Amino acid sequence: MQMDGDQSSNIEDRRSEGGGFGGGGFGGGGFPNPMGGGGGGLFKGGFGLVAFVVIAMIMGADPGAILSDIAGGGGGTSSYTPAPPSSSASRTPGTQAPAGDAETQFVSRVLKSTEDVWQEIFRDMGRQYRDPKLVLFRDATRTECGVGQAAMGPFYCPADQRVYLDLGFFDELTRRFRAPGQFPQAYVIAHEVGHHVQNLLGISGKVQQMRQSMSKRDGNALSVRTELQADCFAGVWANRADKQRGGRMIDDKDVEQALAAASAIGDDALQKQSQGRVVPDSFTHGTSAQRARWFRRGLETGDPRQCDTFRAQQL
Repeated sequence: MQMDGDQSSNIEDRRSEGGGFGGGGFGGGGFPNPMGGGGGGLFKGGFGLVAFVVIAMIMGADPGAILSDIAGGGGGTSSYTPAPPSSSASRTPGTQAPAGDAETQFVSRVLKSTEDVWQEIFRDMGRQYRDPKLVLFRDATRTECGVGQAAMGPFYCPADQRVYLDLGFFDELTRRFRAPGQFPQAYVIAHEVGHHVQNLLGISGKVQQMRQSMSKRDGNALSVRTELQADCFAGVWANRADKQRGGRMIDDKDVEQALAAASAIGDDALQKQSQGRVVPDSFTHGTSAQRARWFRRGLETGDPRQCDTFRAQQL
């Protein structure tokens, strides 16, 4: 992967804090979920016909309006407006200028690339993209969503509009998930930025509202669709960023590595690895095949309208 160009100014380095202190996380886990949870049983009969009711509540009167706006230049607004980051998050003790090591510079360049891509997409639809912050931390850190832990993998907190990343996860990609290379690392960042896009569009807020009246099983099913859309948005970023660089950013090997990463962190693969069996009702991020499929869909089309996982009959 050839990731050159400018670096983002939206990096916060909290690694000097140490591990005194677990989003829509990249690989699941026990970190407090900002999307909420609750009772109910909307999905108990499968996705089927009730899907259209859910879609209408998530997306508004026109289920495809939000994603249509993205590509069509519409000026419609969602009923959910995310609150600006609180001042407490920006004053976190220990925050300092990011280090100048190669790994940090790479992260900063990837973040800047996501900013360029999504600013362009939002501009085309008559909206303004608000850049997220990316926080580098070690072991654990405080967030507006609770205590973030490295063990849960990278995650996004919609309450403070920050992506949280312990760079040790990149070593995990190589050793545990057998997905070496820089492009899988960029995919991880782009996935979390995809959650930020969902937050700005109001999708995250409406998903949260729905989950509060659902059973855990039904909430998990909705979470899967949310995560797969973030995978697809990551693919959209890769497509657009590569074109911005004249097709020089990624090659076939990079794509192969990213798909391997998407497959490695599927719920079924992780459950087989950790407990030797698969429990579909507990999936929150999607299977290996689903994650790879939706990332590839975004990568091949570069069109956010193709990322409407909420209306997809088959994931």
